[in-house]
Amino acid sequence: MARFPENFLWGGATSAAQIEGGRCLDGKGLSHLDYVFYRGPKIPCNFMLKKDYARAKAEEATLNFPNRRGIDFYHHYKEDIALLAEMGFKSFRMSISWTRLFPTGLEEKPDPDGVKFYHNVFRELHEHGIEPLVTMIHYELPIIFVEKYDGWASPEVVPHCVRYLKFLIDEYKDEVKYWLTFNEINMVTAVPWLGGGIILDRNDEFEMPKNFRPFGPLPKEMAYRWENASHQALHHQFIASAMVVKYAHETAPNCLIGNMFNLHHLYPETPAPQDAYRAHQEHEFNMFFCDVMARGYYPAWILSYYRKNNINIKWYDNYEEILDNGKVDFISLSYYLSSIVTADPRRQERIGSFIRTLHNPYLETSDFGWQIDPIALRISLNELRDRFNLPIYIVENGIGAFEKPDADGKIHDDYRISYLRTHIEAIAEAIEDGVNVIGYTPWGCIDLVSCSLVSMSKRYGFVYVDADDEGRGTYDRSRKDSFYWYRKVIASNGEDLD
Repeated sequence: MARFPENFLWGGATSAAQIEGGRCLDGKGLSHLDYVFYRGPKIPCNFMLKKDYARAKAEEATLNFPNRRGIDFYHHYKEDIALLAEMGFKSFRMSISWTRLFPTGLEEKPDPDGVKFYHNVFRELHEHGIEPLVTMIHYELPIIFVEKYDGWASPEVVPHCVRYLKFLIDEYKDEVKYWLTFNEINMVTAVPWLGGGIILDRNDEFEMPKNFRPFGPLPKEMAYRWENASHQALHHQFIASAMVVKYAHETAPNCLIGNMFNLHHLYPETPAPQDAYRAHQEHEFNMFFCDVMARGYYPAWILSYYRKNNINIKWYDNYEEILDNGKVDFISLSYYLSSIVTADPRRQERIGSFIRTLHNPYLETSDFGWQIDPIALRISLNELRDRFNLPIYIVENGIGAFEKPDADGKIHDDYRISYLRTHIEAIAEAIEDGVNVIGYTPWGCIDLVSCSLVSMSKRYGFVYVDADDEGRGTYDRSRKDSFYWYRKVIASNGEDLD
């Protein structure tokens, strides 16, 4: 008996900001991700302070903005989709750029060239027998909502976003069955600029420390701003998501709408009860994003957490009814790594932080410091089954690595094959445990601009793109060893992993 269901959705995942390019072509506007500039091969870029944004605006003609280039999918989409079809893809996860349809985000009607572009992409996918899986908002926020407001922390974003989301359902409901509302919705609380377009020191409430580290301890004033603004932004995203889910259920019954969150499994550092409770707190924090979107309400413990930590949410009118009427149809997630946590206040990291510094001695570590743990994926899938009893779509998973062609001109990425093999095995075991996993789309199936470093040098794909961090290269596509391996995996429906 096959371990994967016959209709399992094998594929790969991308986002518009990281592949499309075509900046300002055919009327496209700019998003907040278009102002993230390259700072070096291993320097995280997706935190933005006032001085950084001022520099991005002042030096716009000379700074390196890789998201504006992507891999030029805008002109290569037919070639790229043909490569995905050659691998046997059943599903392709992509996103739609809000500013390609509504250049400033304020327009009442969309740009017709942008509308046509996505129709063309969907048509090409269907001609190759590939089901689109579309993320409505993969972080991108029209820049006006950063400059005029406070990103997603401002309620003014909600009606404009909902108009955009409803348009997507109306326009593409006959071409797209599977939708995700917000990509990794929990990342707004971990990386407020990336997830919410929030400049932490936007106002002169406090002075940023000179030695500021995004994942380190926070000064009191900054912690207050971080938590209040990010959770307010999260609330507005919950509202927009629920509104469009309800709308889709009423107007497009053939569409299925999922949430999407970053799954981060955490172990206690020791068997000490204090460490175990800290790990439990972190687990509940990670799950509450799904609780709101799949169960339709805020759990009592997070409301208590808000009170204890002086997080003052300005609740959207009738928010409880909106959330209850907008529950998603399936759970989707990204999974890359696990971490360990401690209750020791001298080494304790922020609750909900994405990058953890404590090392797990039982796990291997990637080139970029992420610890590789397929067993944690199986554990988490079982927990999600028991908590929500909904279908689960694994829409991101993969390993980033520095890669250059060898002397033979090819990429021999055995490490990627090994990583994906062990995680596919874990998914198969979870399915045997009774988890209803409906699809698997590894991240960056074709090399793209990485999110954290806005670089091409951190590569995830089965397909190599000849471009460097400065935008130099032919942008020609070539097949890595993993391309042929994944083609065999799909053809065997996950049975042949050798």
